[in-house]
Amino acid sequence: MAGYIELTAENFDSTVEKGVSFVDFWAPWCGPCRMLAPVIDELAVDFEGKANICKVNTDEQQDLAVKYGIRSVPTMLIMKNGEVVDQVIGAHSKQALTDKINAQL
Repeated sequence: MAGYIELTAENFDSTVEKGVSFVDFWAPWCGPCRMLAPVIDELAVDFEGKANICKVNTDEQQDLAVKYGIRSVPTMLIMKNGEVVDQVIGAHSKQALTDKINAQL
């Protein structure tokens, strides 16, 4: 079973530079983030081999959160070849997130 990619400052750029990446900026204390966690796990399975499904813990990776202007969690960035092409703030349905990713494939 596939899983999401945990991004850090060390692997962020190399992970998102090619193809489509869905990056979930979250925090352990965030209720909506915890509600979204199983959906992110499902997306990682659904998009295996098609898109990178990634998570960034904003408590541990504050520099990345600042670099991408993350002001609230959960915030999800959809990136294509290293560039942000879409953004979703707050908890959304799996279908809504799937549609956003598919739009970039």
